[in-house]
Amino acid sequence: MRRITLILTLLALVACGTGGGTTTTTGDVATTTTAPEPTTTPAPDPTTTATDGGFPVEVSDFNGAVTIEAMPERIVSLSSTGTEMLFAIGAGEQVVAVDEFSTYPPEAPITDLSGFTPNLEAIVGYEPDLVVISFDPGELVSGLEAVGVPALLLPTAMSLEDSYTQLEVLGAATGHVGKAAEVVAQMQADIDEIVATTTIPAGVTFYHEVDATLFSASSNSFLGQIYGLLGMTNIADEADIDGNGFPQLASEYIVSQDPDIIYLADVDFGVTPESLSGRPGWAEMTAVQSGAIVPLEAYLASNWGPRVVGLLELIAVSVSGLVPAS
Repeated sequence: MRRITLILTLLALVACGTGGGTTTTTGDVATTTTAPEPTTTPAPDPTTTATDGGFPVEVSDFNGAVTIEAMPERIVSLSSTGTEMLFAIGAGEQVVAVDEFSTYPPEAPITDLSGFTPNLEAIVGYEPDLVVISFDPGELVSGLEAVGVPALLLPTAMSLEDSYTQLEVLGAATGHVGKAAEVVAQMQADIDEIVATTTIPAGVTFYHEVDATLFSASSNSFLGQIYGLLGMTNIADEADIDGNGFPQLASEYIVSQDPDIIYLADVDFGVTPESLSGRPGWAEMTAVQSGAIVPLEAYLASNWGPRVVGLLELIAVSVSGLVPAS
Protein backbone atom coordinates (compact mmCIF):
# COMPACT_ATOMS: atom_id res chain seq x y z
CA MET A 1 0.00 0.00 0.00
CA ARG A 2 2.81 2.42 0.81
CA ARG A 3 4.38 1.76 -2.61
CA ILE A 4 1.10 2.68 -4.32
CA THR A 5 0.76 5.79 -2.16
CA LEU A 6 4.28 6.91 -3.02
CA ILE A 7 3.71 6.49 -6.75
CA LEU A 8 0.40 8.33 -6.63
CA THR A 9 2.01 11.09 -4.61
CA LEU A 10 4.85 11.43 -7.10
CA LEU A 11 2.40 11.73 -9.96
CA ALA A 12 0.42 14.31 -8.01
CA LEU A 13 3.54 16.34 -7.34
CA VAL A 14 4.51 16.43 -10.99
CA ALA A 15 1.03 17.57 -12.02
CA CYS A 16 -1.60 19.44 -10.10
CA GLY A 17 -4.85 18.22 -11.64
CA THR A 18 -6.36 14.78 -11.97
CA GLY A 19 -7.78 13.57 -15.22
CA GLY A 20 -10.69 11.26 -15.87
CA GLY A 21 -10.63 7.50 -15.78
CA THR A 22 -10.89 6.52 -19.43
CA THR A 23 -8.26 4.66 -21.39
CA THR A 24 -7.88 4.71 -25.15
CA THR A 25 -5.74 2.56 -27.38
CA THR A 26 -4.40 3.53 -30.79
CA GLY A 27 -2.64 0.59 -32.39
CA ASP A 28 -0.11 -0.55 -29.84
CA VAL A 29 -0.05 2.83 -28.11
CA ALA A 30 -2.16 2.96 -24.96
CA THR A 31 -2.88 6.27 -23.31
CA THR A 32 -4.92 7.03 -20.24
CA THR A 33 -6.28 10.10 -18.53
CA THR A 34 -5.81 8.65 -15.06
CA ALA A 35 -2.39 10.30 -14.98
CA PRO A 36 -2.55 13.82 -13.57
CA GLU A 37 -2.93 16.64 -16.04
CA PRO A 38 -0.39 19.42 -15.58
CA THR A 39 -1.64 22.86 -14.69
CA THR A 40 0.49 25.51 -16.32
CA THR A 41 2.22 27.60 -13.72
CA PRO A 42 2.01 31.32 -14.46
CA ALA A 43 5.23 33.26 -14.34
CA PRO A 44 4.75 35.12 -11.04
CA ASP A 45 6.78 38.28 -10.74
CA PRO A 46 7.93 39.14 -7.21
CA THR A 47 6.86 42.73 -6.75
CA THR A 48 9.52 43.77 -4.28
CA THR A 49 12.31 46.28 -3.94
CA ALA A 50 14.73 43.38 -4.47
CA THR A 51 16.52 43.99 -1.21
CA ASP A 52 16.96 41.33 1.45
CA GLY A 53 14.74 41.95 4.45
CA GLY A 54 12.54 44.52 2.69
CA PHE A 55 9.22 43.81 4.43
CA PRO A 56 6.29 43.94 4.07
CA VAL A 57 6.64 42.45 0.61
CA GLU A 58 4.13 41.35 -2.00
CA VAL A 59 4.88 38.36 -4.19
CA SER A 60 2.82 36.43 -6.72
CA ASP A 61 2.10 32.72 -6.54
CA PHE A 62 -0.28 30.47 -8.48
CA ASN A 63 -3.32 32.11 -6.84
CA GLY A 64 -2.17 35.72 -7.23
CA ALA A 65 -0.71 38.32 -4.90
CA VAL A 66 0.41 37.29 -1.42
CA THR A 67 1.56 39.83 1.16
CA ILE A 68 4.23 38.82 3.68
CA GLU A 69 4.14 41.36 6.50
CA ALA A 70 7.44 40.46 8.17
CA MET A 71 10.41 38.20 7.56
CA PRO A 72 9.14 34.63 8.26
CA GLU A 73 10.71 32.91 11.22
CA ARG A 74 8.61 29.72 11.31
CA ILE A 75 8.15 28.28 7.83
CA VAL A 76 6.31 25.02 7.16
CA SER A 77 6.96 23.40 3.77
CA LEU A 78 4.59 20.78 2.38
CA SER A 79 6.48 20.54 -0.90
CA SER A 80 9.65 18.50 -1.33
CA THR A 81 10.85 20.84 -4.06
CA GLY A 82 9.85 23.87 -2.00
CA THR A 83 11.89 22.50 0.89
CA GLU A 84 14.93 22.03 -1.32
CA MET A 85 14.57 25.55 -2.70
CA LEU A 86 14.22 27.10 0.77
CA PHE A 87 17.43 25.51 1.99
CA ALA A 88 19.25 26.33 -1.26
CA ILE A 89 18.51 30.06 -0.92
CA GLY A 90 19.60 30.21 2.72
CA ALA A 91 16.19 30.07 4.40
CA GLY A 92 16.76 26.66 6.00
CA GLU A 93 17.11 28.02 9.53
CA GLN A 94 13.65 29.56 9.22
CA VAL A 95 12.04 26.19 8.39
CA VAL A 96 10.49 24.51 11.44
CA ALA A 97 8.67 21.59 9.79
CA VAL A 98 8.48 19.84 6.41
CA ASP A 99 6.23 17.13 5.01
CA GLU A 100 6.94 13.41 5.05
CA PHE A 101 8.41 13.40 1.52
CA SER A 102 10.82 16.32 2.03
CA THR A 103 13.83 14.07 2.52
CA TYR A 104 16.35 16.50 1.04
CA PRO A 105 18.45 18.09 2.35
CA PRO A 106 19.09 15.67 5.23
CA GLU A 107 18.90 18.45 7.82
CA ALA A 108 15.32 19.35 6.87
CA PRO A 109 13.03 18.94 9.93
CA ILE A 110 10.91 16.11 8.50
CA THR A 111 7.58 15.34 10.15
CA ASP A 112 4.52 13.24 9.40
CA LEU A 113 2.74 16.23 7.84
CA SER A 114 1.25 15.42 4.46
CA GLY A 115 1.43 17.67 1.45
CA PHE A 116 -0.97 15.40 -0.42
CA THR A 117 -3.70 15.21 2.24
CA PRO A 118 -2.84 18.20 4.45
CA ASN A 119 -4.30 18.55 7.94
CA LEU A 120 -4.90 22.20 8.77
CA GLU A 121 -4.92 21.69 12.52
CA ALA A 122 -1.62 19.79 12.43
CA ILE A 123 -0.01 22.47 10.28
CA VAL A 124 -1.19 25.32 12.50
CA GLY A 125 0.17 23.42 15.50
CA TYR A 126 3.67 24.38 14.35
CA GLU A 127 2.71 28.07 14.65
CA PRO A 128 3.91 28.96 11.13
CA ASP A 129 4.15 32.46 9.77
CA LEU A 130 4.49 31.12 6.21
CA VAL A 131 3.43 27.84 4.59
CA VAL A 132 4.83 26.68 1.24
CA ILE A 133 2.80 24.15 -0.75
CA SER A 134 2.77 22.64 -4.23
CA PHE A 135 -0.78 21.29 -4.04
CA ASP A 136 -4.05 22.55 -2.57
CA PRO A 137 -6.85 19.97 -2.29
CA GLY A 138 -9.35 22.82 -2.19
CA GLU A 139 -9.47 24.47 1.23
CA LEU A 140 -5.94 24.56 2.55
CA VAL A 141 -5.00 28.07 1.40
CA SER A 142 -8.35 29.53 2.48
CA GLY A 143 -8.09 27.74 5.81
CA LEU A 144 -4.64 29.15 6.46
CA GLU A 145 -5.79 32.62 5.44
CA ALA A 146 -8.68 32.33 7.92
CA VAL A 147 -6.19 31.94 10.78
CA GLY A 148 -3.89 34.66 9.47
CA VAL A 149 -1.14 32.48 7.97
CA PRO A 150 0.06 33.38 4.46
CA ALA A 151 0.54 30.47 2.07
CA LEU A 152 2.53 30.27 -1.15
CA LEU A 153 1.17 27.84 -3.73
CA LEU A 154 4.03 26.94 -6.07
CA PRO A 155 2.93 23.95 -8.17
CA THR A 156 4.92 21.88 -10.61
CA ALA A 157 7.09 23.99 -12.87
CA MET A 158 6.29 23.56 -16.53
CA SER A 159 9.64 24.97 -17.65
CA LEU A 160 13.01 25.96 -16.28
CA GLU A 161 11.85 29.57 -16.31
CA ASP A 162 9.05 28.59 -13.92
CA SER A 163 11.61 26.95 -11.65
CA TYR A 164 13.78 30.05 -11.65
CA THR A 165 10.77 32.25 -10.91
CA GLN A 166 9.73 30.11 -7.97
CA LEU A 167 13.20 30.46 -6.47
CA GLU A 168 12.96 34.23 -6.87
CA VAL A 169 9.49 34.29 -5.29
CA LEU A 170 10.74 32.31 -2.28
CA GLY A 171 13.77 34.58 -2.05
CA ALA A 172 11.58 37.66 -1.86
CA ALA A 173 9.13 36.03 0.55
CA THR A 174 11.81 34.89 3.02
CA GLY A 175 14.27 37.77 2.89
CA HIS A 176 16.87 36.06 0.69
CA VAL A 177 16.57 37.90 -2.62
CA GLY A 178 20.31 38.03 -3.26
CA LYS A 179 20.96 34.36 -2.51
CA ALA A 180 18.01 33.28 -4.66
CA ALA A 181 19.42 35.26 -7.57
CA GLU A 182 22.80 33.56 -7.07
CA VAL A 183 21.19 30.10 -7.11
CA VAL A 184 19.29 30.88 -10.32
CA ALA A 185 22.41 32.25 -12.02
CA GLN A 186 24.43 29.18 -11.02
CA MET A 187 21.74 26.81 -12.27
CA GLN A 188 21.60 28.61 -15.60
CA ALA A 189 25.37 28.55 -16.00
CA ASP A 190 25.65 24.87 -15.06
CA ILE A 191 22.86 23.81 -17.39
CA ASP A 192 24.32 25.82 -20.27
CA GLU A 193 27.71 24.18 -19.70
CA ILE A 194 26.28 20.65 -19.59
CA VAL A 195 24.35 21.18 -22.82
CA ALA A 196 27.32 22.79 -24.56
CA THR A 197 29.78 20.06 -23.60
CA THR A 198 27.59 17.01 -24.18
CA THR A 199 27.83 15.23 -27.53
CA ILE A 200 24.91 13.00 -28.44
CA PRO A 201 24.56 11.45 -31.90
CA ALA A 202 21.39 12.36 -33.77
CA GLY A 203 18.58 9.85 -33.53
CA VAL A 204 19.13 8.57 -29.98
CA THR A 205 15.80 7.44 -28.54
CA PHE A 206 14.84 6.87 -24.91
CA TYR A 207 12.08 5.65 -22.63
CA HIS A 208 11.52 7.09 -19.16
CA GLU A 209 9.54 4.84 -16.82
CA VAL A 210 7.63 6.52 -14.00
CA ASP A 211 6.29 3.27 -12.56
CA ALA A 212 5.82 -0.40 -13.35
CA THR A 213 2.40 0.25 -14.92
CA LEU A 214 4.37 1.95 -17.70
CA PHE A 215 3.44 5.57 -17.16
CA SER A 216 6.07 7.70 -18.86
CA ALA A 217 6.98 11.39 -19.16
CA SER A 218 6.56 13.04 -22.55
CA SER A 219 8.12 16.28 -23.75
CA ASN A 220 5.00 18.09 -22.50
CA SER A 221 6.19 17.58 -18.91
CA PHE A 222 8.92 19.48 -17.08
CA LEU A 223 10.97 16.29 -16.88
CA GLY A 224 10.54 15.66 -20.60
CA GLN A 225 11.81 19.14 -21.33
CA ILE A 226 14.95 18.44 -19.33
CA TYR A 227 15.63 15.43 -21.54
CA GLY A 228 14.84 17.62 -24.55
CA LEU A 229 17.72 19.96 -23.73
CA LEU A 230 20.05 17.21 -24.94
CA GLY A 231 18.21 16.63 -28.22
CA MET A 232 17.08 13.08 -27.50
CA THR A 233 13.93 11.56 -29.03
CA ASN A 234 11.28 10.64 -26.46
CA ILE A 235 9.21 7.59 -27.46
CA ALA A 236 6.39 8.75 -25.15
CA ASP A 237 5.64 11.79 -27.28
CA GLU A 238 3.65 9.87 -29.87
CA ALA A 239 1.48 8.38 -27.13
CA ASP A 240 0.74 11.69 -25.40
CA ILE A 241 -2.35 12.36 -27.48
CA ASP A 242 -3.97 14.62 -24.89
CA GLY A 243 -0.75 16.47 -24.13
CA ASN A 244 -1.03 15.83 -20.38
CA GLY A 245 2.67 15.01 -20.07
CA PHE A 246 2.29 11.55 -18.52
CA PRO A 247 0.87 8.97 -20.94
CA GLN A 248 0.59 5.33 -20.03
CA LEU A 249 2.28 3.21 -22.70
CA ALA A 250 1.49 -0.29 -23.87
CA SER A 251 4.28 -2.78 -23.34
CA GLU A 252 4.03 -3.83 -26.99
CA TYR A 253 4.48 -0.23 -28.07
CA ILE A 254 7.67 0.18 -26.01
CA VAL A 255 9.07 -3.03 -27.47
CA SER A 256 8.23 -1.93 -31.00
CA GLN A 257 9.92 1.44 -30.47
CA ASP A 258 13.06 -0.32 -29.20
CA PRO A 259 14.58 2.71 -27.42
CA ASP A 260 18.36 3.03 -27.30
CA ILE A 261 18.35 3.79 -23.58
CA ILE A 262 15.91 3.29 -20.69
CA TYR A 263 15.63 5.45 -17.56
CA LEU A 264 13.96 3.81 -14.55
CA ALA A 265 12.46 6.19 -11.98
CA ASP A 266 10.77 3.29 -10.16
CA VAL A 267 13.82 1.48 -8.79
CA ASP A 268 12.86 2.74 -5.32
CA PHE A 269 9.72 0.64 -5.67
CA GLY A 270 11.30 -2.69 -6.58
CA VAL A 271 11.86 -2.45 -10.34
CA THR A 272 15.44 -3.32 -11.31
CA PRO A 273 17.34 -3.23 -14.60
CA GLU A 274 17.60 -7.03 -14.37
CA SER A 275 13.85 -7.43 -13.99
CA LEU A 276 13.11 -5.84 -17.37
CA SER A 277 14.25 -8.92 -19.26
CA GLY A 278 11.41 -10.83 -17.62
CA ARG A 279 8.77 -8.69 -19.29
CA PRO A 280 7.32 -10.22 -22.49
CA GLY A 281 9.49 -9.24 -25.45
CA TRP A 282 11.76 -6.92 -23.49
CA ALA A 283 14.75 -9.27 -23.48
CA GLU A 284 15.18 -8.61 -27.19
CA MET A 285 15.20 -4.83 -26.85
CA THR A 286 18.41 -2.96 -27.71
CA ALA A 287 18.69 -1.19 -24.36
CA VAL A 288 18.12 -4.38 -22.37
CA GLN A 289 20.65 -6.37 -24.38
CA SER A 290 23.29 -3.63 -24.24
CA GLY A 291 22.67 -2.80 -20.60
CA ALA A 292 21.77 0.82 -21.41
CA ILE A 293 19.42 1.06 -18.43
CA VAL A 294 19.84 3.94 -16.00
CA PRO A 295 18.29 3.84 -12.49
CA LEU A 296 17.02 7.21 -11.23
CA GLU A 297 16.07 8.22 -7.72
CA ALA A 298 12.29 8.71 -7.84
CA TYR A 299 12.22 12.06 -6.07
CA LEU A 300 15.14 13.42 -8.05
CA ALA A 301 13.19 12.64 -11.21
CA SER A 302 10.08 14.43 -9.91
CA ASN A 303 11.87 17.52 -8.60
CA TRP A 304 12.12 20.91 -10.30
CA GLY A 305 14.50 22.54 -7.82
CA PRO A 306 18.27 23.14 -7.99
CA ARG A 307 19.02 19.41 -8.10
CA VAL A 308 17.66 19.32 -11.65
CA VAL A 309 21.21 20.26 -12.63
CA GLY A 310 22.46 16.98 -11.20
CA LEU A 311 19.71 15.07 -12.98
CA LEU A 312 20.63 16.65 -16.32
CA GLU A 313 24.31 15.85 -15.73
CA LEU A 314 23.47 12.22 -14.92
CA ILE A 315 21.42 11.93 -18.11
CA ALA A 316 24.17 13.59 -20.15
CA VAL A 317 26.86 11.26 -18.85
CA SER A 318 24.71 8.17 -19.42
CA VAL A 319 23.90 8.97 -23.04
CA SER A 320 27.01 10.80 -24.20
CA GLY A 321 28.61 8.89 -27.08
CA LEU A 322 25.78 6.35 -27.24
CA VAL A 323 25.38 4.99 -30.76
CA PRO A 324 21.74 4.73 -31.83
CA ALA A 325 20.59 1.31 -33.00
CA SER A 326 18.80 2.65 -36.05
